[in-house]
Amino acid sequence: MKFRHIIISALQTMAGHKVRSFLTILGILIGVSSIIAIMSIGKGLTHLVKAEIEQLGADMVFAAPGRMESGFADFLFVELFNEKDLEALRNPLNVPNLLEIMPAVIVPGRISHGSSVYRGAMIMGGDADFISSAYSLSIRSGFNFSDYDIRDESRVVVIGSQVEEKLFGDGMALNQTVLIKNARFRVVGVYESRGQVGPMNVDDIVIVPYTTAQVYLLGNNEFQEFYIRADDSANVNRMAHDIRMTLRETRNIAPGEDDDFTVMTQQGLLDQIGTIMNILTAFLVFVVAISLVVGGIGIMNIMLVSVTERTKEIGLRKALGATGGDILRQFLWEAVVLTVIGGFLGILVGALISYSVSVMLSNTLAYEWPFYLSFGAIFLGLGMSAVVGLTFGIYPAREASKKDPIEALKNE
Repeated sequence: MKFRHIIISALQTMAGHKVRSFLTILGILIGVSSIIAIMSIGKGLTHLVKAEIEQLGADMVFAAPGRMESGFADFLFVELFNEKDLEALRNPLNVPNLLEIMPAVIVPGRISHGSSVYRGAMIMGGDADFISSAYSLSIRSGFNFSDYDIRDESRVVVIGSQVEEKLFGDGMALNQTVLIKNARFRVVGVYESRGQVGPMNVDDIVIVPYTTAQVYLLGNNEFQEFYIRADDSANVNRMAHDIRMTLRETRNIAPGEDDDFTVMTQQGLLDQIGTIMNILTAFLVFVVAISLVVGGIGIMNIMLVSVTERTKEIGLRKALGATGGDILRQFLWEAVVLTVIGGFLGILVGALISYSVSVMLSNTLAYEWPFYLSFGAIFLGLGMSAVVGLTFGIYPAREASKKDPIEALKNE
């Protein structure tokens, strides 16, 4: 039997049992569309995060206590950075390519003004000039606090536009007093609205001098991060190496021992995020692929019913000279046609879902969510649907090929 005739026979069989064929295809459609949607949305998220990080500039290096590959508990109990680490990094003999460095601390809590409270703010102890330069931020009203404010542990704060709106409504925040963990701060500057820039939403940011945060808000002299800029992007890798060697020395790490901190360049951070997102996407695809197994079991069940219903047809074909191999190929290709049709429909539905999600998120969030539909996802969807058809169609096809023609012709 020619391949063309096999395909025509499969389509005729499907047309004769429309509801049954639709329900069979539906299982494959749901599985493939879920895989396409997950891969597309995951790809869009990866590109979005990478694009935001690239806004920080290629001359930026990040240092944080703890190791990326360590468990969550290691991050909880790791030794934070201190003044000794900071002064060693500032020494040009240790890190000659360092242009500027900002120690940073994250302050848990809320900010309030009168009866207005904003719990969604990101409260950070750092250097406002460094943040403005690194993230290309403009002050809408007021000014950034100075190095003098950092040295003097001044209780001043620069806030994002969203924070101003939440606390003051239509009023001006400049020179007003806000409370952070029951400590009073004077607003000296408000940033222009920028939305998401790099890893943070600038509109929600609250920046106080890091020395002030240590004394009045945290009660310690430790740092959670170092943001470091190189004198030239070409020297970033060399500077990252010097930072690592300096921190190993200040933290008394013996030769051969693992670092208890992480030094990450922009490219390293991009690679790390890409790896994490690929692993997460692969895991989700594996979980969703289980639904294809369920769809495959449905295919096998339907094909077994079809074999029983078409016993007389099988006997007639064999009586006219069809071999067992011909019968096997006929039923196997019918199963593959069913699943591949489900695969094609799944790709269309998955692409539609992905596009709808990207449009919805772009309209509701403060940044553009990209839509991606890769050829890899399309080939994976079609390939998996074909494999499911072959795998779960073999047993019914073999049962059909083994039927005795005389006994089959007796069947009414």
